[in-house]
Amino acid sequence: MRKLDWNLLRAFHATATLGSLSAAARHLNLTQPTLSRQIIALEADLDLVLFERIGRRLYLTSAGSGLLEHVQLMGDAADAFLLSASGDAKAISGKVSISVTDTFAAYLMPEIVARIRREAPQLTVMVLASNDLSDLHRREADIAVRHVAPDREGLVGQHLRDTYAYFYASEEWISCNGMPRTPDELVRSHIISIEDPASLADYLTGVGLPVNASDFRILSNSGLAVWQMVQRGLGIAPMLREVADRTGGVTRLPADLLEIKVPIWLVTHRGLEGSPRIRLVQQILGEELAHM
Repeated sequence: MRKLDWNLLRAFHATATLGSLSAAARHLNLTQPTLSRQIIALEADLDLVLFERIGRRLYLTSAGSGLLEHVQLMGDAADAFLLSASGDAKAISGKVSISVTDTFAAYLMPEIVARIRREAPQLTVMVLASNDLSDLHRREADIAVRHVAPDREGLVGQHLRDTYAYFYASEEWISCNGMPRTPDELVRSHIISIEDPASLADYLTGVGLPVNASDFRILSNSGLAVWQMVQRGLGIAPMLREVADRTGGVTRLPADLLEIKVPIWLVTHRGLEGSPRIRLVQQILGEELAHM
């Protein structure tokens, strides 16, 4: 059996976990060329391509993802040993990236990040605001807050709870247009659509609000932009109640017009489950989102 150099494995582990050569080099106190040579040497020893470069970022290949699950155990064991020796969660360092929607990032994440900073001040937190599902296999994020269950092999998820979304309008809009009381009145109320209007029209029609994609006159791929336009009185739109509760000047339309159940899932890659920093951030996210 071939013997692998732990330094090469450590270089791979840091690069795969932190997502870039520069970050991994700083973490290991190495120069970037030295770290790059170690990665090349490991790929040569294994006769495998572990990373592919897209732009300035490195992404794990399928072979790299498979190897990470094993090397992660070694790296996490070393991290856990150091953490146990220090006896202090404040010793946790490194970077954790969290993927959430843009409205979630703006309205809910600040108080969660504040707690993470209090409990692990050496940890670097990256909040990725995107309405697309991050590719956790490519390490676009370490943890994703999603509204759907894990959909690919290798991903693990925790269903925290269900929340609800309702239609909201600004107080100014209601004073000018009145409060919609029936589905027909709601459909005529200048609904602002996020992303694909055909998908929203199909969903609303399925829950008893007959609307066509052509009925939407304002569209955006940004939930945050849609919410700003609602606050400016340009129309109405559905929004998570946790976001609306943190927004002044908006009013919830009658719940019997529309109540959308929205699951909240925490999803990560199975290979990261044992990481102390991932476990800590998941714990904080779970506790905060459970009662938010």
